[in-house]
Amino acid sequence: MNQQFFTPALALLLGLLVGYMAHRFQEERRRQKDQSKAEDILKGASEQARLIEIQARDNALKVMQDAEKELKERRHELNQDESRLQKRRTELDDRVEKLESREQVLNKRQSTVDRRANEVDKKYEEQIEKLQEISQMTTDEARELILAEVEKDARGDMARIIRQIEAEAREDGEKRARRLIADAIQRVASEHVSEVTSKIVPLPNDDMKGRIVGRNGRNIRAFEQAAGVDVIVDDTPEAVTISCFDSVRREIGRRAMARLTLDGRIHPAHIEKIIKEETKAVDKVMAEAGEQAAYDAGVRGLKPEVLRMMGRLKFRTSYGQNQLAHAVEVAKLASILAAELGANIEIAKMGGFLHDVGKAMDHNQEGTHAMLGAEFCRRYGVNEKVVNAIASHHHEVDQESVEAVIAEAADAISGARPGARREDLEAYIKRIRALEELAASFKGVQKAYAIQAGREVRIIVRPEDIDDFTAGKLARDIAKQIEETMQYPGQIKVIVIRETRAIDYAK
Repeated sequence: MNQQFFTPALALLLGLLVGYMAHRFQEERRRQKDQSKAEDILKGASEQARLIEIQARDNALKVMQDAEKELKERRHELNQDESRLQKRRTELDDRVEKLESREQVLNKRQSTVDRRANEVDKKYEEQIEKLQEISQMTTDEARELILAEVEKDARGDMARIIRQIEAEAREDGEKRARRLIADAIQRVASEHVSEVTSKIVPLPNDDMKGRIVGRNGRNIRAFEQAAGVDVIVDDTPEAVTISCFDSVRREIGRRAMARLTLDGRIHPAHIEKIIKEETKAVDKVMAEAGEQAAYDAGVRGLKPEVLRMMGRLKFRTSYGQNQLAHAVEVAKLASILAAELGANIEIAKMGGFLHDVGKAMDHNQEGTHAMLGAEFCRRYGVNEKVVNAIASHHHEVDQESVEAVIAEAADAISGARPGARREDLEAYIKRIRALEELAASFKGVQKAYAIQAGREVRIIVRPEDIDDFTAGKLARDIAKQIEETMQYPGQIKVIVIRETRAIDYAK
């Protein structure tokens, strides 16, 4: 039994020993293999490290060589800069030495000049003292005497030059005269017509005035604001007055007030409605009036905008002459003149018809009516010769054709014919009196008389206060003051009369 038990045990022990020896053998082989691999890796790393070290040495050597090269270049540049600086320093030192020597020379010269200047001043004072002793006059007295003589000669020369210029101006004649009065061309309504600025609207009874005014004046304020006019309610029986410088707004206000008084319904909402309707009605009337006027004048080819603008002249007057009727009359006169002279009838007729279209413009626009009308017609494609006739009919630009001259002549004929224009007597008397008072307000004026219906003013001056030179200056000053402060048609001639009388008695 013991033998049976021992044999398997011995076999197991031998098996374990063989297994252990086999395992040890495998571990030893694995260890040798890993060691061999590690040695290979270590050998490769050593080789790579050696290569890197060699490359690093090469790069370091190259960097050192580049640095030495750059250092040599910088040293060379520094040497060159140092040489230039040394050269500049030497030049500056030489220049400083030269400046110092020049300054010394200038100081010597300045001393000499100062000494001579003192000597000259001293001799000048001695000469002045000797001259004062000889002439028995002080310096101020001599200066006043010389200035008086120079002023006397200058006044004589100035008077002679002024007379020569005036003679040349008279020789130029009408052309120069038109240039002198060009600034007097007026356009706005208050300057063209001052007496026709209101319309009277009849009322069915005086009770209507209270309804027009309304409670606390609300109706009249609404009417004035909507129509842009002034409503004057005074003691005139059964009538109110519509006042406005704009003739179109005045006509709209008159028509609206007439409708309101007939209707009887007067309140702000109804007032605004009536005024809008009358504004459209007046626009239509103006358009129809422009078309009818062009037909009457025989003018064709004008655009509707131009005809509507011409229709506004239906409500414009100048010294009582209706401007639209005046335009038609000028067109017919220009047509006749052009036919007689062999000029272009159509251009002359159109220029005469459109010459005052600028008067229909809003008075807030800047410019004379001739230039505004010319620009307006040019914008709507009117012939350039016609545009020139419009712009030049008051000689604000040069006339470029005979048709422009014909249009100007026709305008003058229409305005100057007997009965064409009139002036209110009261306004006329006020203008004459204002003209005389303006002339008499100047210093040295003894009397002033306005003659030739206010186209000429004669001024008599005191000869002891006004000399010949001052007389001419006084005439120009008075003319300038008239231009700036007064409104008048055409031109006013200013004549200054200076009369000196010597009286004695034989006993």
